[in-house]
Amino acid sequence: MAKFYRLHNLIKNYDWGSPYFIPQFLGFPGDGTPCAELWMGSHAGSPSRVELPDGFTGLGEFIARDVRRYLGEKTAERYGSLPYLFKLLAAGKPLSIQAHPNPDQARRGFDLENGNGLAPDSPNRNYRDPNHKPEIVCALTPFTGMCGFREPREIGKLFAVFLGDNPPNVLREGFAPLLLALETPDTASALRSFLAMLFDISAAVREALTEFVLRREEATGSKTGKTLAHEPEDCEWELMRSFARQYPGDPAIIAPLYLNVFRLQPGEAVFLDAGVLHAYVHGFAVELMANSDNVLRGGLTPKHIDVPELMKVLDFSPLKPRILKPEPVPCFTYPVPCDEFSLTVMRGTDTPAALPLDGPSICIVTEGAASIDGDILQKGVSIFVPPPGPGEKRLILQGFYTMYIASIGTPAGKPV
Repeated sequence: MAKFYRLHNLIKNYDWGSPYFIPQFLGFPGDGTPCAELWMGSHAGSPSRVELPDGFTGLGEFIARDVRRYLGEKTAERYGSLPYLFKLLAAGKPLSIQAHPNPDQARRGFDLENGNGLAPDSPNRNYRDPNHKPEIVCALTPFTGMCGFREPREIGKLFAVFLGDNPPNVLREGFAPLLLALETPDTASALRSFLAMLFDISAAVREALTEFVLRREEATGSKTGKTLAHEPEDCEWELMRSFARQYPGDPAIIAPLYLNVFRLQPGEAVFLDAGVLHAYVHGFAVELMANSDNVLRGGLTPKHIDVPELMKVLDFSPLKPRILKPEPVPCFTYPVPCDEFSLTVMRGTDTPAALPLDGPSICIVTEGAASIDGDILQKGVSIFVPPPGPGEKRLILQGFYTMYIASIGTPAGKPV
Protein backbone atom coordinates (compact mmCIF):
# COMPACT_ATOMS: atom_id res chain seq x y z
CA MET A 1 0.00 0.00 0.00
CA ALA A 2 1.15 3.56 -0.73
CA LYS A 3 2.62 5.55 2.14
CA PHE A 4 1.36 8.72 3.73
CA TYR A 5 2.94 11.29 6.03
CA ARG A 6 1.28 13.33 8.76
CA LEU A 7 1.69 17.08 8.49
CA HIS A 8 2.10 19.74 11.15
CA ASN A 9 0.99 23.14 9.88
CA LEU A 10 1.42 26.76 10.93
CA ILE A 11 -1.39 29.22 11.64
CA LYS A 12 -1.31 32.78 10.29
CA ASN A 13 -2.59 35.32 12.81
CA TYR A 14 -3.76 38.06 10.45
CA ASP A 15 -5.98 40.80 11.88
CA TRP A 16 -9.02 39.71 9.86
CA GLY A 17 -8.96 36.16 11.21
CA SER A 18 -11.63 34.66 13.43
CA PRO A 19 -10.54 33.74 16.99
CA TYR A 20 -12.95 30.79 16.94
CA PHE A 21 -13.13 28.78 13.68
CA ILE A 22 -9.65 27.24 13.55
CA PRO A 23 -9.27 26.62 17.32
CA GLN A 24 -12.67 24.91 17.44
CA PHE A 25 -11.90 22.90 14.32
CA LEU A 26 -8.52 21.70 15.63
CA GLY A 27 -9.78 21.21 19.18
CA PHE A 28 -7.59 23.61 21.14
CA PRO A 29 -8.75 26.46 23.40
CA GLY A 30 -8.62 29.85 21.73
CA ASP A 31 -7.27 32.85 23.63
CA GLY A 32 -8.91 35.54 21.50
CA THR A 33 -6.01 35.76 19.04
CA PRO A 34 -7.27 36.01 15.45
CA CYS A 35 -6.47 32.78 13.60
CA ALA A 36 -6.84 33.60 9.92
CA GLU A 37 -5.25 30.82 7.88
CA LEU A 38 -3.64 27.41 8.29
CA TRP A 39 -1.22 26.65 5.46
CA MET A 40 -0.68 23.14 4.07
CA GLY A 41 2.08 22.94 1.51
CA SER A 42 5.69 23.82 0.80
CA HIS A 43 5.44 27.60 0.26
CA ALA A 44 8.43 29.28 1.91
CA GLY A 45 6.11 31.65 3.79
CA SER A 46 4.88 28.88 6.11
CA PRO A 47 5.89 25.39 4.99
CA SER A 48 4.25 22.34 6.52
CA ARG A 49 6.45 19.99 8.52
CA VAL A 50 6.45 16.28 7.78
CA GLU A 51 6.37 13.91 10.75
CA LEU A 52 9.08 11.26 10.37
CA PRO A 53 10.37 8.57 12.75
CA ASP A 54 13.53 10.62 13.42
CA GLY A 55 11.78 14.01 13.81
CA PHE A 56 10.33 16.70 11.58
CA THR A 57 11.40 18.25 8.29
CA GLY A 58 9.87 20.86 5.98
CA LEU A 59 7.63 19.46 3.27
CA GLY A 60 9.66 21.15 0.53
CA GLU A 61 12.89 19.69 1.90
CA PHE A 62 11.25 16.28 2.21
CA ILE A 63 10.09 16.33 -1.42
CA ALA A 64 13.52 17.53 -2.59
CA ARG A 65 15.08 14.31 -1.22
CA ASP A 66 13.51 12.42 -4.15
CA VAL A 67 11.44 14.74 -6.31
CA ARG A 68 10.34 12.13 -8.82
CA ARG A 69 9.32 9.69 -6.10
CA TYR A 70 7.32 12.18 -4.04
CA LEU A 71 5.77 14.18 -6.89
CA GLY A 72 5.58 11.62 -9.66
CA GLU A 73 7.40 11.81 -13.00
CA LYS A 74 5.04 14.25 -14.76
CA THR A 75 4.69 16.71 -11.88
CA ALA A 76 8.41 16.62 -11.13
CA GLU A 77 9.29 17.26 -14.75
CA ARG A 78 6.82 20.11 -15.18
CA TYR A 79 7.05 21.91 -11.81
CA GLY A 80 9.96 20.53 -9.83
CA SER A 81 8.12 21.23 -6.56
CA LEU A 82 4.61 21.06 -5.17
CA PRO A 83 2.67 23.50 -7.39
CA TYR A 84 -0.25 24.26 -5.07
CA LEU A 85 -0.95 25.70 -1.62
CA PHE A 86 -3.83 24.35 0.48
CA LYS A 87 -5.34 26.36 3.34
CA LEU A 88 -7.99 26.60 5.97
CA LEU A 89 -9.39 30.13 5.78
CA ALA A 90 -11.24 31.63 8.77
CA ALA A 91 -12.61 35.10 8.07
CA GLY A 92 -13.94 36.95 11.11
CA LYS A 93 -13.61 40.30 9.32
CA PRO A 94 -13.50 41.05 5.59
CA LEU A 95 -10.27 40.29 3.80
CA SER A 96 -8.89 43.10 1.69
CA ILE A 97 -10.51 43.90 -1.62
CA GLN A 98 -7.92 42.33 -3.90
CA ALA A 99 -6.91 40.55 -7.07
CA HIS A 100 -4.08 38.24 -8.11
CA PRO A 101 -1.72 38.44 -11.10
CA ASN A 102 -1.49 36.16 -14.12
CA PRO A 103 1.81 34.29 -14.74
CA ASP A 104 3.46 37.02 -16.83
CA GLN A 105 2.44 39.77 -14.40
CA ALA A 106 3.68 37.76 -11.42
CA ARG A 107 7.08 37.10 -12.98
CA ARG A 108 7.59 40.73 -14.05
CA GLY A 109 6.44 42.11 -10.69
CA PHE A 110 8.60 39.70 -8.72
CA ASP A 111 11.70 40.46 -10.79
CA LEU A 112 11.08 44.22 -10.58
CA GLU A 113 10.70 44.23 -6.80
CA ASN A 114 13.82 42.07 -6.45
CA GLY A 115 15.68 44.46 -8.73
CA ASN A 116 14.57 47.39 -6.58
CA GLY A 117 16.06 45.69 -3.53
CA LEU A 118 12.75 45.16 -1.75
CA ALA A 119 13.21 42.62 1.06
CA PRO A 120 11.33 39.32 0.59
CA ASP A 121 9.38 39.90 3.81
CA SER A 122 8.81 43.63 3.33
CA PRO A 123 5.25 44.69 4.27
CA ASN A 124 5.27 46.90 1.16
CA ARG A 125 5.92 44.00 -1.18
CA ASN A 126 3.20 42.98 -3.68
CA TYR A 127 4.96 40.01 -5.29
CA ARG A 128 6.38 37.47 -2.85
CA ASP A 129 7.00 34.83 -5.51
CA PRO A 130 6.96 34.56 -9.33
CA ASN A 131 3.73 32.53 -9.53
CA HIS A 132 0.18 33.31 -10.50
CA LYS A 133 -2.61 32.59 -8.05
CA PRO A 134 -5.87 31.15 -9.37
CA GLU A 135 -7.85 29.79 -6.42
CA ILE A 136 -10.95 27.94 -5.31
CA VAL A 137 -12.68 28.52 -1.98
CA CYS A 138 -15.05 25.85 -0.64
CA ALA A 139 -17.25 26.58 2.36
CA LEU A 140 -17.15 24.55 5.57
CA THR A 141 -19.69 26.92 7.21
CA PRO A 142 -22.02 29.47 5.61
CA PHE A 143 -19.60 31.77 3.80
CA THR A 144 -20.04 35.28 2.40
CA GLY A 145 -17.88 36.97 -0.20
CA MET A 146 -17.84 39.39 -3.11
CA CYS A 147 -16.32 38.90 -6.55
CA GLY A 148 -16.57 40.09 -10.12
CA PHE A 149 -17.81 43.43 -11.40
CA ARG A 150 -21.50 43.99 -11.92
CA GLU A 151 -22.60 45.37 -15.30
CA PRO A 152 -22.06 49.16 -15.56
CA ARG A 153 -25.78 49.76 -16.00
CA GLU A 154 -26.59 47.82 -12.84
CA ILE A 155 -23.90 49.69 -10.89
CA GLY A 156 -25.30 52.99 -12.14
CA LYS A 157 -28.79 52.13 -10.96
CA LEU A 158 -27.56 51.13 -7.52
CA PHE A 159 -25.38 54.23 -7.25
CA ALA A 160 -28.39 56.44 -7.92
CA VAL A 161 -28.92 56.35 -4.14
CA PHE A 162 -26.01 58.79 -3.89
CA LEU A 163 -27.83 61.31 -6.09
CA GLY A 164 -31.22 61.13 -4.36
CA ASP A 165 -32.89 63.37 -1.79
CA ASN A 166 -30.92 62.37 1.31
CA PRO A 167 -27.19 62.58 0.51
CA PRO A 168 -25.25 65.77 1.32
CA ASN A 169 -24.21 67.90 -1.65
CA VAL A 170 -20.54 66.96 -1.32
CA LEU A 171 -21.43 63.30 -1.79
CA ARG A 172 -23.84 63.95 -4.66
CA GLU A 173 -21.31 66.11 -6.46
CA GLY A 174 -18.45 63.72 -5.75
CA PHE A 175 -20.28 60.74 -7.22
CA ALA A 176 -21.74 62.42 -10.32
CA PRO A 177 -18.52 61.91 -12.38
CA LEU A 178 -18.46 58.22 -11.45
CA LEU A 179 -21.96 57.74 -12.77
CA LEU A 180 -21.03 59.58 -15.94
CA ALA A 181 -18.03 57.28 -16.41
CA LEU A 182 -20.33 54.25 -16.26
CA GLU A 183 -22.11 55.52 -19.39
CA THR A 184 -18.97 55.02 -21.50
CA PRO A 185 -19.99 52.69 -24.38
CA ASP A 186 -17.05 50.31 -23.94
CA THR A 187 -17.77 48.21 -20.84
CA ALA A 188 -14.16 47.63 -19.78
CA SER A 189 -13.32 51.32 -20.21
CA ALA A 190 -16.41 52.28 -18.21
CA LEU A 191 -15.48 50.02 -15.30
CA ARG A 192 -11.82 51.06 -15.37
CA SER A 193 -12.67 54.78 -15.29
CA PHE A 194 -15.32 54.27 -12.61
CA LEU A 195 -12.99 52.36 -10.27
CA ALA A 196 -10.07 54.75 -10.80
CA MET A 197 -12.32 57.70 -9.92
CA LEU A 198 -13.75 55.91 -6.89
CA PHE A 199 -10.29 55.18 -5.47
CA ASP A 200 -9.36 58.84 -6.08
CA ILE A 201 -12.30 60.58 -4.37
CA SER A 202 -11.36 63.37 -1.97
CA ALA A 203 -11.10 63.09 1.80
CA ALA A 204 -14.27 65.17 2.16
CA VAL A 205 -16.25 62.81 -0.08
CA ARG A 206 -14.84 59.78 1.77
CA GLU A 207 -15.95 61.23 5.10
CA ALA A 208 -19.40 62.08 3.78
CA LEU A 209 -19.71 58.60 2.27
CA THR A 210 -18.88 56.91 5.58
CA GLU A 211 -21.37 59.07 7.49
CA PHE A 212 -24.09 58.49 4.88
CA VAL A 213 -23.68 54.71 4.97
CA LEU A 214 -23.66 54.56 8.78
CA ARG A 215 -26.71 56.80 9.17
CA ARG A 216 -28.77 55.20 6.45
CA GLU A 217 -31.96 53.60 7.78
CA GLU A 218 -32.28 49.86 7.25
CA ALA A 219 -35.82 50.23 5.96
CA THR A 220 -35.26 51.78 2.55
CA GLY A 221 -37.08 55.04 2.04
CA SER A 222 -38.19 55.18 5.68
CA LYS A 223 -37.07 58.79 6.13
CA THR A 224 -38.75 60.24 3.08
CA GLY A 225 -41.46 57.74 2.31
CA LYS A 226 -39.81 57.22 -1.08
CA THR A 227 -38.07 54.14 -2.41
CA LEU A 228 -35.67 54.30 -5.34
CA ALA A 229 -36.44 51.95 -8.22
CA HIS A 230 -33.17 50.13 -7.68
CA GLU A 231 -32.49 50.67 -4.00
CA PRO A 232 -29.65 48.46 -2.64
CA GLU A 233 -31.04 45.56 -0.65
CA ASP A 234 -30.83 45.33 3.14
CA CYS A 235 -28.07 42.70 2.91
CA GLU A 236 -25.93 45.09 0.86
CA TRP A 237 -26.55 47.92 3.33
CA GLU A 238 -25.67 45.58 6.18
CA LEU A 239 -22.32 44.76 4.57
CA MET A 240 -21.59 48.40 3.79
CA ARG A 241 -22.36 49.49 7.34
CA SER A 242 -20.08 46.78 8.69
CA PHE A 243 -17.27 47.88 6.35
CA ALA A 244 -17.82 51.55 7.27
CA ARG A 245 -17.51 50.80 10.98
CA GLN A 246 -14.28 48.86 10.46
CA TYR A 247 -12.67 51.02 7.76
CA PRO A 248 -14.10 54.56 7.93
CA GLY A 249 -12.99 56.75 5.05
CA ASP A 250 -12.23 53.80 2.74
CA PRO A 251 -14.08 54.11 -0.60
CA ALA A 252 -14.14 50.30 -0.81
CA ILE A 253 -16.88 50.25 1.86
CA ILE A 254 -19.40 50.44 -0.98
CA ALA A 255 -17.90 47.48 -2.85
CA PRO A 256 -21.18 45.50 -2.49
CA LEU A 257 -22.70 47.93 -5.02
CA TYR A 258 -20.17 47.29 -7.78
CA LEU A 259 -19.16 43.70 -6.99
CA ASN A 260 -21.45 40.67 -6.88
CA VAL A 261 -22.21 39.44 -3.36
CA PHE A 262 -22.28 35.64 -3.04
CA ARG A 263 -23.16 33.30 -0.21
CA LEU A 264 -22.01 29.68 -0.04
CA GLN A 265 -23.50 26.86 1.94
CA PRO A 266 -21.17 24.13 3.27
CA GLY A 267 -19.75 22.16 0.35
CA GLU A 268 -20.37 24.89 -2.22
CA ALA A 269 -17.40 26.55 -3.90
CA VAL A 270 -16.31 29.43 -6.14
CA PHE A 271 -13.31 29.49 -8.49
CA LEU A 272 -11.46 32.78 -9.05
CA ASP A 273 -9.02 33.30 -11.90
CA ALA A 274 -6.32 35.96 -12.23
CA GLY A 275 -7.48 39.57 -12.34
CA VAL A 276 -10.87 39.05 -10.68
CA LEU A 277 -11.54 41.69 -8.02
CA HIS A 278 -12.86 40.04 -4.86
CA ALA A 279 -13.02 40.01 -1.08
CA TYR A 280 -13.99 37.25 1.34
CA VAL A 281 -16.19 38.65 4.10
CA HIS A 282 -17.03 36.02 6.70
CA GLY A 283 -16.96 32.28 7.23
CA PHE A 284 -14.79 29.16 7.41
CA ALA A 285 -13.58 27.37 4.29
CA VAL A 286 -10.88 25.35 2.62
CA GLU A 287 -8.98 27.31 0.00
CA LEU A 288 -6.74 25.88 -2.70
CA MET A 289 -4.53 27.86 -5.05
CA ALA A 290 -1.39 27.79 -7.11
CA ASN A 291 1.66 27.93 -4.84
CA SER A 292 1.67 31.71 -4.43
CA ASP A 293 1.15 34.51 -1.91
CA ASN A 294 0.86 37.37 -4.43
CA VAL A 295 -1.91 39.81 -3.46
CA LEU A 296 -2.66 43.25 -4.92
CA ARG A 297 -4.85 45.16 -2.45
CA GLY A 298 -7.18 48.12 -2.96
CA GLY A 299 -8.88 48.62 0.39
CA LEU A 300 -10.64 47.15 3.44
CA THR A 301 -7.31 46.40 5.11
CA PRO A 302 -4.59 47.87 7.31
CA LYS A 303 -2.03 46.11 5.09
CA HIS A 304 -0.14 47.58 2.15
CA ILE A 305 -2.45 49.01 -0.54
CA ASP A 306 -1.16 49.61 -4.07
CA VAL A 307 -4.01 50.87 -6.22
CA PRO A 308 -1.91 51.60 -9.36
CA GLU A 309 -0.50 48.06 -9.35
CA LEU A 310 -3.94 46.59 -8.66
CA MET A 311 -5.36 48.47 -11.64
CA LYS A 312 -2.66 46.91 -13.86
CA VAL A 313 -3.70 43.34 -13.09
CA LEU A 314 -7.50 43.72 -12.99
CA ASP A 315 -9.79 42.18 -15.57
CA PHE A 316 -12.49 44.80 -16.16
CA SER A 317 -15.01 42.38 -17.64
CA PRO A 318 -18.29 41.94 -15.73
CA LEU A 319 -18.41 38.54 -14.05
CA LYS A 320 -21.08 36.81 -12.00
CA PRO A 321 -19.65 34.11 -9.73
CA ARG A 322 -20.52 30.55 -10.67
CA ILE A 323 -21.43 28.55 -7.57
CA LEU A 324 -19.97 25.03 -7.80
CA LYS A 325 -22.19 22.53 -6.01
CA PRO A 326 -20.99 19.00 -5.24
CA GLU A 327 -22.96 16.12 -6.66
CA PRO A 328 -24.47 13.65 -4.14
CA VAL A 329 -21.77 11.03 -4.66
CA PRO A 330 -19.12 9.64 -2.27
CA CYS A 331 -16.30 11.34 -4.19
CA PHE A 332 -16.61 14.59 -6.17
CA THR A 333 -13.97 16.73 -7.88
CA TYR A 334 -14.85 20.39 -8.37
CA PRO A 335 -14.46 21.39 -12.03
CA VAL A 336 -11.80 24.10 -12.30
CA PRO A 337 -9.69 24.95 -15.39
CA CYS A 338 -6.33 24.83 -13.68
CA ASP A 339 -3.14 22.85 -14.25
CA GLU A 340 -1.65 23.26 -10.79
CA PHE A 341 -4.42 21.91 -8.61
CA SER A 342 -7.68 20.04 -8.23
CA LEU A 343 -10.01 19.89 -5.21
CA THR A 344 -11.90 16.72 -4.33
CA VAL A 345 -14.30 16.02 -1.48
CA MET A 346 -14.55 12.41 -0.28
CA ARG A 347 -17.25 11.21 2.11
CA GLY A 348 -16.83 7.88 3.90
CA THR A 349 -19.79 5.56 4.53
CA ASP A 350 -17.77 2.92 6.44
CA THR A 351 -17.26 1.02 3.19
CA PRO A 352 -13.56 0.70 2.29
CA ALA A 353 -12.69 3.13 -0.49
CA ALA A 354 -9.44 3.88 -2.31
CA LEU A 355 -8.00 7.37 -2.37
CA PRO A 356 -9.05 8.36 -5.90
CA LEU A 357 -6.02 10.39 -7.04
CA ASP A 358 -2.63 9.41 -8.46
CA GLY A 359 -0.91 12.80 -8.13
CA PRO A 360 0.86 14.14 -5.02
CA SER A 361 -1.96 14.97 -2.62
CA ILE A 362 -2.61 16.76 0.66
CA CYS A 363 -5.69 15.55 2.52
CA ILE A 364 -7.44 17.00 5.55
CA VAL A 365 -10.28 15.41 7.52
CA THR A 366 -13.01 17.99 8.17
CA GLU A 367 -15.65 15.75 9.78
CA GLY A 368 -15.59 12.41 11.57
CA ALA A 369 -12.55 10.14 11.44
CA ALA A 370 -10.92 8.09 8.68
CA SER A 371 -8.98 4.88 9.22
CA ILE A 372 -6.03 3.84 7.02
CA ASP A 373 -4.82 0.33 7.84
CA GLY A 374 -5.74 0.88 11.50
CA ASP A 375 -4.18 4.36 11.70
CA ILE A 376 -6.95 6.79 12.73
CA LEU A 377 -7.06 10.27 11.19
CA GLN A 378 -9.27 12.45 13.38
CA LYS A 379 -10.93 15.70 12.36
CA GLY A 380 -8.28 18.32 11.69
CA VAL A 381 -5.52 15.84 10.77
CA SER A 382 -3.77 16.48 7.46
CA ILE A 383 -1.47 14.16 5.51
CA PHE A 384 0.78 14.26 2.45
CA VAL A 385 0.30 11.33 0.07
CA PRO A 386 2.90 10.78 -2.70
CA PRO A 387 1.81 9.03 -5.90
CA PRO A 388 1.78 5.23 -5.52
CA GLY A 389 5.18 3.78 -6.35
CA PRO A 390 5.79 0.68 -8.51
CA GLY A 391 3.79 -2.23 -7.13
CA GLU A 392 2.03 -0.04 -4.55
CA LYS A 393 -1.74 0.15 -4.32
CA ARG A 394 -3.68 3.30 -3.49
CA LEU A 395 -4.46 4.04 0.13
CA ILE A 396 -7.67 2.44 1.41
CA LEU A 397 -9.81 4.58 3.73
CA GLN A 398 -12.62 3.42 5.98
CA GLY A 399 -14.97 5.12 8.41
CA PHE A 400 -17.49 7.92 8.54
CA TYR A 401 -15.68 11.07 7.53
CA THR A 402 -15.49 14.02 5.18
CA MET A 403 -12.09 14.65 3.65
CA TYR A 404 -10.94 17.40 1.29
CA ILE A 405 -8.10 16.46 -1.04
CA ALA A 406 -5.77 18.81 -2.91
CA SER A 407 -3.93 17.30 -5.85
CA ILE A 408 -2.71 18.11 -9.36
CA GLY A 409 -5.19 19.32 -11.96
CA THR A 410 -5.46 19.70 -15.73
CA PRO A 411 -6.81 22.48 -17.97
CA ALA A 412 -9.95 20.40 -18.40
CA GLY A 413 -10.55 20.51 -14.66
CA LYS A 414 -9.87 16.86 -14.02
CA PRO A 415 -7.45 15.52 -11.39
CA VAL A 416 -4.35 13.57 -12.34
